[in-house]
Amino acid sequence: MRKRPLGRTGLVVSELGIGTWGLGGDAYGAVEEAEAEKVLRRAIEMGFSVIDTADGYGAGRMERLCGRLLADHPDLCIVTKVGVDKTVEPARKCFEPAYLRAAVERSQKRLGLGANAIPVVLLHHPTPDAIFLGDAVTALETMKKDGLLRHWGVAAGDEDVARAAIDKGAAILELAYNLLHPLDLHRLSGDIMVAGCGVLARSVLAYGLLSGHWAPDREFPSGDHRNDRWTKMELEHRLAQLDAVRYLVKGDVHTLRGAAVRYVLANHLVSSAVLGPKSVQQLEQLVRETGGGPRYLPDDDLRQLPRALDKVGIAS
Repeated sequence: MRKRPLGRTGLVVSELGIGTWGLGGDAYGAVEEAEAEKVLRRAIEMGFSVIDTADGYGAGRMERLCGRLLADHPDLCIVTKVGVDKTVEPARKCFEPAYLRAAVERSQKRLGLGANAIPVVLLHHPTPDAIFLGDAVTALETMKKDGLLRHWGVAAGDEDVARAAIDKGAAILELAYNLLHPLDLHRLSGDIMVAGCGVLARSVLAYGLLSGHWAPDREFPSGDHRNDRWTKMELEHRLAQLDAVRYLVKGDVHTLRGAAVRYVLANHLVSSAVLGPKSVQQLEQLVRETGGGPRYLPDDDLRQLPRALDKVGIAS
């Protein structure tokens, strides 16, 4: 597994990371914990060193699972997120200092770290005010000084939040970045380079759209967040947009999902592309299709991409 620096943190991480939202059963329906553990352990065998999780994934089960993995592999870079309070109905965002400190302490306990610091803690999709007002950032900096966490950052839902996080000194940004959603990272690229932020790219396959084999009448099972994410018309429109990028599938790029992962890795700002397989088979397929490394996609194909995306209404 090839490695990349995680911004200015001094950490060097695998260029492929693995996420646990889907494995926790919150995103795509139930997953047996034994199966989730098989997926994560197989990823570690293949050289993955980044595991992306959150205090609320599987009601804390994913952090506890990561704790078992850390016991066997103490060099893992565990990235966890806090700021969503699921003890109330409906769940609410909360970035007050007292809440954040209590949440980080609970995460530290679930991860089995004792008095050791969590490698990376991110604010979980905060509002711009949570960043601009600064109390949440001050709380994170205090926890860093107190040894609860080593590095902090923001899992940003949009460009404005990400830019505010950079201005406040975030060491790591987690952003949605894929063939269908490239603009936020591209607009932020200059600021990221100046600040030296590490970048974790999530939604690499756009929740499965970029697998490239869905039918327009695709239906999702109960408990799958995609039921609420797209109307039938929206899904049909997004699937039609895929025709613009199918030219990437040629030569040693055998599938659209392989092209999608390679596209993310072709951006040198990305420290790690976070994948979300639900099975060992899916994990192995993705790694196999990512290929042998640089150059991930031909330069000519990358140069054609902005024009191809523009024709189907995707700004890049």
